[in-house]
Amino acid sequence: MNKPVGIAGTIPDTQSTEDLRRISIDRVGIKDIRHPVVVRDRSGREQHTVAKFNMYVGLPHKFKGTHMSRFVEILNEHEYEISVESFMRMVNETAGRLDARDSHVEMTFPYFIQKAAPVSGVKSLMDYDVTFVGEVKSGRSEIWVKVVVPITSLCPCSKSISDYGAHNQRSHVTVSVLIRRFLWIEEIIDMVERIASCELYGLLKRPDEKFVTERAYDNPKFVEDIVRDVAVQLNGDHRIAAYVVESENFESIHNHSAYAMITRDKDGESPRSGVSARG
Repeated sequence: MNKPVGIAGTIPDTQSTEDLRRISIDRVGIKDIRHPVVVRDRSGREQHTVAKFNMYVGLPHKFKGTHMSRFVEILNEHEYEISVESFMRMVNETAGRLDARDSHVEMTFPYFIQKAAPVSGVKSLMDYDVTFVGEVKSGRSEIWVKVVVPITSLCPCSKSISDYGAHNQRSHVTVSVLIRRFLWIEEIIDMVERIASCELYGLLKRPDEKFVTERAYDNPKFVEDIVRDVAVQLNGDHRIAAYVVESENFESIHNHSAYAMITRDKDGESPRSGVSARG
């Protein structure tokens, strides 16, 4: 049986000892570690925020364990400013530093956009949940960007059968895209808000409330309409190689949600990341 090799012959390295069960581990690492990051938005401003990281590697069957401390070292040594490019470098570095063929890193953070109300023009911040998912597997690198966009949806059926009014609800549209070329987070958000019954705002005055109520009434959407309309836009964007689009409507007259999902890989395969709102 192999004995652990110590540092300077004194401290054993148990993780590097041989494991005799000969079972590989698909993902092993650290989960839910928070770290400060700086994200640059489309306007050129820097957003200082705190991201939650999940960092994993594949572990060959011959090793007993991985070196968990190296994940934390990578975070602390990396630049705080995160872009798609620098994030992918971190994913590749994770595989290299832990002597692994495969690596998988997820970074989730709140992203803020200043929006002006539609009538009064009063400005306020809206927050969106954003996740970068990077993976190195069998020598291939890829990055997914996932954005959760809250919107208003108004029921076409309720509108058509009611003498006055129609029920509406807040909905979460989750768009996960495998990107070929760079695109802004704001562009994904714009795609979704354009097709909503109405978009949401952080602050509204009474004239704005009148506008958004009537806007939603004039633009009813089933959950099926939402995912199809978003898919049309994603199909037409050549920077996107594959996508998963989901909509969950938190029904205002039922004790359940309505849900729909569309997945597509433009290269003819199934989307590979398993990224979804349920994941």
